[in-house]
Amino acid sequence: MPDYTHVIDGLRGRRIVLGVSGGIAAYKSAELTRALGRLGVDVHVVLTEAGARFVTPMTFQALSGNRAWSGLQDEKMENAMPHISLGRGMDAILVAPASANFIARLAAGMANDLLSTLCLARDCPLLVAPAMNRQMWENPATQRNVATLQADGITVLGPDVGEQACGEIGPGRMLEPDALCEALLAFFTPKLLAGRKVVLTAGPTFEAIDPVRGITNSSSGKMGYALATACARAGAEVTLVSGPVALPAPAGVRRVEVMSALQMRDEVFKAISGVDVFIAVAAVADYRPAEAAVHKLKKSDAAIHLELVPNPDILAEVAALPQPPFCVGFAAESRDLDAYAEGKRRAKRLPMLVGNLLDNGLGGDENTVVIFDEEGRHPLPRAPKTFVARQIVERIAHLLPKN
Repeated sequence: MPDYTHVIDGLRGRRIVLGVSGGIAAYKSAELTRALGRLGVDVHVVLTEAGARFVTPMTFQALSGNRAWSGLQDEKMENAMPHISLGRGMDAILVAPASANFIARLAAGMANDLLSTLCLARDCPLLVAPAMNRQMWENPATQRNVATLQADGITVLGPDVGEQACGEIGPGRMLEPDALCEALLAFFTPKLLAGRKVVLTAGPTFEAIDPVRGITNSSSGKMGYALATACARAGAEVTLVSGPVALPAPAGVRRVEVMSALQMRDEVFKAISGVDVFIAVAAVADYRPAEAAVHKLKKSDAAIHLELVPNPDILAEVAALPQPPFCVGFAAESRDLDAYAEGKRRAKRLPMLVGNLLDNGLGGDENTVVIFDEEGRHPLPRAPKTFVARQIVERIAHLLPKN
């Protein structure tokens, strides 16, 4: 299978300093080091004295493949000044966990250890992931310090809300390693849709026959969820109206869960006002039973006859609005893709449509699509849906009217 990682995640080849200050959440930093390494990131760990008491430098050296640093002067580093040399050529510094003490020192501009000095001497972006007890996080002093960091252009990631090491529940938990990886991905993604509002539909719909049976489509929702993620990473405010799928909500996306086509239509029109882009990825069932049975139908040898009525065409209705958003349709065809897809685009007056042949299969992690728009036909190579979604977003950004 081709390796698309370097274009999918946007992190392969990046060089990042991971700063570890004192706190029990430092154990997550070990997991984060491994996760970033798997994404192709060259991780260089710098620990404060307190951070090294929770997880040893040897652990980080084994996980990153690079020496872990803590001393302000070190003869093994060029000029014996790691606070200068370590930051050169880095794409970012991420401090995770960032304790209340470290945030206070950073806000005050202190440089009394290697990590704080490195943060002052940097010429790359700085991100911090706070981790502390909820009272410490909510303390006015901490909030003032965090506001100072943000005013200085430092990106604050989190914190999360949940159970803490002290047994209390509230804000202050460090984001989990996968969430921090996603935050870094979003940070490095060009903000092609910054300031834009996007509504997407994804997954199948389920049209009830009775309380336990229904009509549905074979859709995993993976393409729609990949697009929602790509739009959010590109800086858009994203609402995802999703049919029943077994997927977690994408980071930074507002998800609205529905079952039927009528519910999906209702939620789309609740969210569509003031939207810049509408992307209809959902495999909406074309028909629904005229009436759903109140109670479960009992099995028998007799044939059952269902009267089916057409479901609304959500995309066509949105595209026909007096001032429609930029509408993107999807067409899955079993044959004659170009004729059917381009015909659908023109019939619904869509500026853009994405088509794919069903012989590529449904529910997989890869896809082969062709983009149709007023400028012509644009085939994309077979690739993971995350990569395909990124290319689709780039095309949308290219075609969108400028603000």
